[in-house]
Amino acid sequence: MRRAWNRTGVALVALLTGALLGTASPAVARTEATGATGTAGGNATVRTDAGLVRGTVAAGHRLFQGIPYAAPPVGDLRWRSPRPVTPWTGVRDATAPGGRCAQVSDVWGLPASDTEDCLYLNVTVPARGHAKRPRPVMVWLHGGGLTRGAGSEYDARRLAVRGDVVVVTVNYRLGIFGFFGHPGMEDSGAFGIEDQQAALRWVRRNASAFGGDPGNVTLFGESAGSHSVCAQLASPSAAGLFHRAIAQSSPCRTGDSADRRPRPLMDVPLWVPRAAHEGYGQVLAATAGCTDPDTALACLRGRPVADLLALQPLPLPGYGNAVLPEDPARVLDEGRFHRVPVLTGVTRDEGTLFTSLMFPPMTAEQYRATLTERFGAAGAAVLAQYPPAAHGGSPLQALAAVMSDLDWAWPARDTDLMFARYVPTFSYEFTDRTAPVLFPLPNGVEPLASHGSELTFLFGAGWTSAPLTAEQRRLGDVMIGYWSRFAATGDPNRPGLPAWPRVRASDGTPYVQELALGRGGVGPFDRDAAHRLAFWDGLAEQGTPDARRSGSPS
Repeated sequence: MRRAWNRTGVALVALLTGALLGTASPAVARTEATGATGTAGGNATVRTDAGLVRGTVAAGHRLFQGIPYAAPPVGDLRWRSPRPVTPWTGVRDATAPGGRCAQVSDVWGLPASDTEDCLYLNVTVPARGHAKRPRPVMVWLHGGGLTRGAGSEYDARRLAVRGDVVVVTVNYRLGIFGFFGHPGMEDSGAFGIEDQQAALRWVRRNASAFGGDPGNVTLFGESAGSHSVCAQLASPSAAGLFHRAIAQSSPCRTGDSADRRPRPLMDVPLWVPRAAHEGYGQVLAATAGCTDPDTALACLRGRPVADLLALQPLPLPGYGNAVLPEDPARVLDEGRFHRVPVLTGVTRDEGTLFTSLMFPPMTAEQYRATLTERFGAAGAAVLAQYPPAAHGGSPLQALAAVMSDLDWAWPARDTDLMFARYVPTFSYEFTDRTAPVLFPLPNGVEPLASHGSELTFLFGAGWTSAPLTAEQRRLGDVMIGYWSRFAATGDPNRPGLPAWPRVRASDGTPYVQELALGRGGVGPFDRDAAHRLAFWDGLAEQGTPDARRSGSPS
């Protein structure tokens, strides 16, 4: 069943993908100049295909920030495919990040931006050391619900140095500037996805100048960044631009068919047809006062950034254009994606963040009524599986457990099996419920191992959250070992690390590697039992009808 995208439906999608997934973007990291510019750890000046850049050199790494990978998408280039950078003469300063793509702030006070000149990337390179061959390259796509965030928020020094990899973090157009459509507009709905591909082409042309291997590129991201990785796997124009993929906390197979039962609590599709973007774009054009169809695009391109940021975007990748010609859900399910090794996973308690924002505090009776509204006749069975008493007496905490299992762990298993039919696939679950909290959760919900909680284990301690304990840092070292080994070889296994078997498509309960603290904390994880997947399978087999369709925008 096709969703009709009116204002109410778009507002719901924006709430879930913007206000919620946007929170996965951590507080701004410190981009510290930890050493003087010079030659101690390597050359501070590198020649790219557009000109020389001078970064910062420290004892263990080199850092190059704010390198343009495409022309500023301003003026007539607003809502057009990324164009090449104009080469420069002399040496460009690369010691500070480029501008954040246009975005509003959020409830946690992450920085707003009114600049469209934002297509920049940052490169972190280990000191020359003993590298005998080009290093693997890892290209990071940030989270933020496709409406917020920036590559510079992620301090990649520890990952690069400990993993002995070159790490590239990328900005891409967001919100109404990256995911907008209108009749007559080329590639409606996918400009942010095109930007990511332009960055990957920059990496292919320039990685060797930074000691990286352009023939060994891993694309990885979390939340909306993982969503973007799924899009690139399905995009024909991304062919050959990356050679491994890591998808953190956004399963590529969500089962967002309107016929799926039981319906997830969030119930937001990953992809929308081009027509949805173009239809809604006409609504936004009228709201902005651009009512003449013949001049609407020119009118919109003349509107100030602030005026467009005040409009409610549809922050989902559109398909039916050059970058995503077909519905990625179908492309992925049919195995017509780029055949590269995949590492994918979720956190133990993905639902805590989203529940704390989607639902107000509730009594036990209101919790019962919510389950009945959401699951109809199956509400009583769900209540029996997720009683508040098993979650500290908190109905919201119990509802968060429902969401963690139904909306995240269940489709994660489907994603694992889908990929394993075609490519080497490795699955994980991050389960440290003492991980530093990136953001305080409202309504008294305990975060536990919440959405985004693994980020500080991979990236440097530049967040505003509490620092890692010594034991957590050891887990982070293990994770960096796995991630970097996967980037190097397509297999996370290496001497000194616990064995990590791959997923087998023939196994109905695919292997999952637990990432937890302490001796024995890294090893086999029974996801099916932890997330009651047999229960949800049973409801699906019964074809239990929902009592509502309100979760599907209409």
